[in-house]
Amino acid sequence: MAETNLIDGLRQIRRRDDLPDIENNKFLYEALDQNKREGLMLSVRARTISLLIIGAFLIYLSPHWYVLYYEALIVGFLLIGWAQVKIGRVERSRAELLLILLDLALMTIVLVLPNPWDPRPWSVAMQFKFGNFPYFFILLAGATLAYSWRTLLPFTVFAVVLWIGAYFWAINQPDSIADLSEKVRQALEGNANILKFVDPGSIPLEPRIQEVLIFAIVAGILGMNGWRTSRLLVRQAGVARERANLSRHFPPNIVDTLAESDQPLGEVRAQPVAVLFADIVGFTKMAEAETPERIVEVLRQFHARMEACVFDNHGTLDKFLGDGLMATFGTPVTTAEDAANALRCAAAMHQAMEVWNDQRVKEGAIAIRLSVGIHYGTVVLGDIGSERRLEYAVLGDVVNVASRLEALTRELNARVVVSGELMTAAGGAEIARDLQFIENGPQIIRGRDETVKTWIQPVTPIPA
Repeated sequence: MAETNLIDGLRQIRRRDDLPDIENNKFLYEALDQNKREGLMLSVRARTISLLIIGAFLIYLSPHWYVLYYEALIVGFLLIGWAQVKIGRVERSRAELLLILLDLALMTIVLVLPNPWDPRPWSVAMQFKFGNFPYFFILLAGATLAYSWRTLLPFTVFAVVLWIGAYFWAINQPDSIADLSEKVRQALEGNANILKFVDPGSIPLEPRIQEVLIFAIVAGILGMNGWRTSRLLVRQAGVARERANLSRHFPPNIVDTLAESDQPLGEVRAQPVAVLFADIVGFTKMAEAETPERIVEVLRQFHARMEACVFDNHGTLDKFLGDGLMATFGTPVTTAEDAANALRCAAAMHQAMEVWNDQRVKEGAIAIRLSVGIHYGTVVLGDIGSERRLEYAVLGDVVNVASRLEALTRELNARVVVSGELMTAAGGAEIARDLQFIENGPQIIRGRDETVKTWIQPVTPIPA
């Protein structure tokens, strides 16, 4: 449903119904473009089938060589249809309007002008006796498939003007079978009501008005349905954008689960979760020596690499924290691998940083040191905020401890510090050995009375 004037139409719909912003919603534009292509292809296929049926029917009605005139015009309709597919695009298109006008003009010519190859006596007025106007409805049906509800307005206006214009042209043409018309008038003298319909030289105006009136009503009803469909398309594009926003926080498999559930995040609840904090060490000092633009670019590259590590290890990106981030493992659904996934994520982050640092050093930039802290325990999950804006949050002591463990990396000269609870849940000594962690004993955590048993991964040499 996307073509001439559709963007303006949907823009007005959005203003009235608080629908997504078209200019800034690439998902809407993509949906409009896809819908446009699909509609045009369906229209041209339906047109092709319909014209082939009509072509065969005409041969059945008039199995003479001069029927080739109409067969040639059918080829013209087919060419116009395929031209509409070629030039069809979202937004305004004068070329499409021109093809629509050409389509309707050709139909008017077919229905009004007698076949010039037919040797039998005939007149322009007799063309109207067949009541062939319903053929316009075939073009209307195709336009409903291919174009927006707004384009049906000029389509209808073109059809009405052409048909009424053809009527006034026809009544001013000389009667090529005037003798026959005169005989009919003499035979039906005194029966004016019958003569009006059977006189071969007469073209009543009332049936023409009835034809265009019904055509306009049907086009209006189809336009209303197209308007309703456009609203649905806009809302579907909004859902696609919301799903894309989910993908910024959750890995693809979790996004699928959330999208397919009526209440994906459930009610407020408590459940065991691994919480990971990652941060750039010495970022403030590094930022002092760089331009704002360069700092923003560095953060974007850092966040992109860390985000990939989180998602690759089945984590949820809770939030970016300036030069750091918070991720959770076990939200919204817990698994037996949550703690181990958090450890693997920390290892993947440092591997990604090593690759990035090699590249930075070659470019003359300084290497960046990453610190990670992870804790495991029961947290509270739920929506916080006001009715106008809610945020799904992970709350509790586990979050605070994980943040403090990340801060301890400077004091302990470690690149990763994790709690004993996390290491136990991940598999204990075996996974600690595999990932080169060493037990570090209990540590005092600021703001907490009880100490926390810790495991650390010592700092490895950073390239100069």
